[in-house]
Amino acid sequence: MKYIDDYRSPEFIGTISKKIQELAEKIPHPINLMEVCGTHTMTIGKFGIRQILPENIKLISGPGCPVCVTPDSYIDKAITLSRKKNVIITTFGDMMKVPGSYSSIEKEKSAGMDIRVVYSPLEAVDIAEKNPEKKIVFLGIGFETTAPAVGLAIKKAHYEKTGNFYVLSGHKLIPPAMEILMRDREVNIDGFICPGHVSAITGSIPYFSISRKYRVPCVITGFEPADILESILILTKKIVENRKTDVEIQYKRVVREGGNIKARKVLEEVFDIVDSEWRGLGVIRKSGLAIKEKYRDIDADFQFSIRVKKTKKRCGCICGDILKGKKIPPDCRMFGKLCTPENPLGPCMVSSEGSCAAYYRYGNK
Repeated sequence: MKYIDDYRSPEFIGTISKKIQELAEKIPHPINLMEVCGTHTMTIGKFGIRQILPENIKLISGPGCPVCVTPDSYIDKAITLSRKKNVIITTFGDMMKVPGSYSSIEKEKSAGMDIRVVYSPLEAVDIAEKNPEKKIVFLGIGFETTAPAVGLAIKKAHYEKTGNFYVLSGHKLIPPAMEILMRDREVNIDGFICPGHVSAITGSIPYFSISRKYRVPCVITGFEPADILESILILTKKIVENRKTDVEIQYKRVVREGGNIKARKVLEEVFDIVDSEWRGLGVIRKSGLAIKEKYRDIDADFQFSIRVKKTKKRCGCICGDILKGKKIPPDCRMFGKLCTPENPLGPCMVSSEGSCAAYYRYGNK
């Protein structure tokens, strides 16, 4: 296939669906396949993929939305920084409405704080160069996909001695979160639909240890309906044939086994792997990226005295259980009532890639 329309062809999708149905008849018990990418979650909802699957194959959404897994403590730090004199906060747009313990970045902007949406971390460096009397802080949120670009911005600002550009790093790594889910006895996962964007950077190697240790097959997947259905077919076949320690790349048009070597070198040069807090999952060992000592002049955590109030627990929101795949958004008593995209009470509703946002927009498909 060469074009996007090929991956949405009703005939091709019908053929894959029929093969999945045939394989499903050979499975004596229900299976749970988790997608670990917010874009996959949106595609599944938009194209009604759940509706065309056999009853014994269930798709559950995991912690694949970087905004959704960002904890209140990080948002509270960003808000504290925004209130400091001569500080400009720069951020991607999907962070604006994420609620912290007491406020949100959007509310702080409405209150007069200087907060600007950027489309690239290099744009934030440019703002720093044009405003030498200000301190510009970029909110570094994202998985392995976005971290290399932030790393390049850090290198540029460091070597050009920009002097007033800082990054508050909240970057996270996907494989450690997948392993935590496999250790949770309440989460029953029979196969992983692995993220295509992340894997374009990391390659397939990081998933092998998870697959072999927990006997769970993994398939790195593209983002079109046919991509996802083909991966479901591959996973189902591996389960039927008891090949549960396999890792396969379905998204071969983008992902290579070794990933993007240059991007990985940037990550290794700029960041240290550290323990990190995930919303709903707690602190996960070696799952975050902290800026190395070499680039400490850029590290907002080190350069600023950030004192925040004790994080306030959000009552009623079950985002944590949704991120673990234990519950689905309609299980939340606030879903679609008190919590909507216009008035999000939890991060899973804020982000366009969040599970709650997907269910709200496309229904329980």
